[in-house]
Amino acid sequence: MNHDLFQNLSADDVSRIIQMAWEDRTSFDAIERQFGLTPNQVIQLMRREMQPSSFKMWRERTVGRATKHESKRGFSFGRFRCPDQKGS
Repeated sequence: MNHDLFQNLSADDVSRIIQMAWEDRTSFDAIERQFGLTPNQVIQLMRREMQPSSFKMWRERTVGRATKHESKRGFSFGRFRCPDQKGS
């Protein structure tokens, strides 16, 4: 496990990554674009930061879930924004 990578993350970054990883609509690709963490690194971070039972529950939710992998989606939201969302 590469702890040096995680040491470069602030506590706020770690909290935001965990929040994004729990969200069904946020893909691993979006986390990688924003924080530079691969899906495997996100899994390592989640394992390190969560209680074992919570990590197991999260993994069961994410394994094979199309929304967590942009390449498995039949549509694209673009970068962090739904096309129906207002704003630039």
